[in-house]
Amino acid sequence: MSRRDDITGKKAMNGFRSSKANNKTKHRFHLNLQKRRFYIPEEDKWITLKVSAKTLRTINKKGITEVLKDARRKGTLLKEV
Repeated sequence: MSRRDDITGKKAMNGFRSSKANNKTKHRFHLNLQKRRFYIPEEDKWITLKVSAKTLRTINKKGITEVLKDARRKGTLLKEV
C-alpha cells in the first residue's frame, strides 16, 4: 500500500537536504501517518483509516462525519467508507 492519507490524499514529497557546506542530497519527506479506528454513529460502524497527524487534529476539531462529508464532496477520499 502507498503511504497516502486516506482522507486528504496527501502523499510524500521530494526535496533536498542541505549541509552546512551547502551540499545537496536527495531526500523524501514522508507524512506523519497514523492508523486509527473511528466510530461513525450515523452508520453504526467502525472504520480503520490511515490519516496524517494534521488530519487527525481536523477530525478532533470538526468530527469524523463532517470530515468524511467534506472529503466526499471534494473527491479526495481514497477508501470507500
